[in-house]
Amino acid sequence: MSRLFGTDGVRGLANGEVITADLALALAQAAARVLRDPEGLQGHRPVAVVGRDPRASGEFLSAAVVAGLASSGIDVLDAGVVPTPAVAFLTAELHADFGVMLSASHNAMPDNGIKFFAKGGHKLPDAVEDAIEAAMDETPDRPTGIDVGRVTPMDDAGARYVRHLLDAVEQRLDGLTIVLDCAHGAASQVSPEAFRLAGAEVHVIGARPDGLNINDGVGSTHTEGLRAAVVEHGADLGIAHDGDADRCLAVDGQGREVDGDQIMAILALALKEHGELAQDTLVATVMSNLGLLRAMESAGIAVVQAGVGDRYVLEEMRKGGFSLGGEQSGHVILQEHATTGDGVLTGLMLAARVAETGRSMAELAGAMTRMPQVLINVKGVDKHRVDRDEGVQAAVTEVQASLADEGRVLLRKSGTEPVVRVMVEAATHERAQESAERLSVVVKERLAL
Repeated sequence: MSRLFGTDGVRGLANGEVITADLALALAQAAARVLRDPEGLQGHRPVAVVGRDPRASGEFLSAAVVAGLASSGIDVLDAGVVPTPAVAFLTAELHADFGVMLSASHNAMPDNGIKFFAKGGHKLPDAVEDAIEAAMDETPDRPTGIDVGRVTPMDDAGARYVRHLLDAVEQRLDGLTIVLDCAHGAASQVSPEAFRLAGAEVHVIGARPDGLNINDGVGSTHTEGLRAAVVEHGADLGIAHDGDADRCLAVDGQGREVDGDQIMAILALALKEHGELAQDTLVATVMSNLGLLRAMESAGIAVVQAGVGDRYVLEEMRKGGFSLGGEQSGHVILQEHATTGDGVLTGLMLAARVAETGRSMAELAGAMTRMPQVLINVKGVDKHRVDRDEGVQAAVTEVQASLADEGRVLLRKSGTEPVVRVMVEAATHERAQESAERLSVVVKERLAL
């Protein structure tokens, strides 16, 4: 059987073959056995924080998770609809044994997912996820009487999180005009509130979630509306979240997108300037643009590359004692203030840098020059054979040799979808497109199901 957990928890079509109420219940019961503090059994009641994004399926899935936890003797703090990083923060702030978030992040409404945070608000390593999966085959704990878990709604979850964000950002945003796109998702209330309290004039789109419209033509995967709104309002910048607000993309005053690599470059240079970039090192992923690597080298900043997924970035950060890391997709981790990617915090830090320097977002983003990059998602293939198929590997070697030092090739299987991602960077967009298409044909032919 294939592994249940992917790059970011368990994800799939809600009420489909994988993400069901039965699975949510069983997964919560298994997590209760694995993640509760063994030393705490004698000293305190185990506690878990549970949150969700506003998609409709989250209502029944979170109910199943809460039932599974409480029936296993875990007291539940139900945070309701909050961003993923809010659950991570609350797990740490409240000294809970673990946290659970119901979200499919940037995926469309029919999907949903379940992800866990360990004590302290950190995502789980693979070994712990495997232990939870194995525990699903065991008989769950079934305490009775006073030993069953209690469920307490957290009416102040969002307010606690907003206070945390404002404490983290010292620079006021007075005088800035900002457009926020909340993806009709979990940040629809907390992000506008945080930016307004920080002093910005805020215009908001994509902040009317109805359970069905999350990520639907809005948010970090659909920035067209944000780009237009920034120009329309003459704003200094725009910020786009995804459904659970663990990522952030930006838009400059001319309506041009600023991706996660450029955001990391801006923040890395700011932290280095203030002497707060630990070991003058940034942690990025293998998907980050070659332009980021070159810009950091020029600025005297080392780059450590991790696997794709913000938890792998965080693992490298914790291992090396680094303070900043992230992904091109907009997951950015500022370890002094967060244990996971936090789109609202990242947006506030970006805006603070604009306010602090008086420079435009476009000027700040110009710190790096993006190499033309083409990404093609090849569907309908056996993604598990991509690393060992001789024909595919020969094609990769051939294309990389043709690009020499002026580009690079990366093939990887998606951790959340049945897809092989073909990425090519080259000196020109045309060269990157041609090379990516050529490799995609080989992948489609060699790995066909």
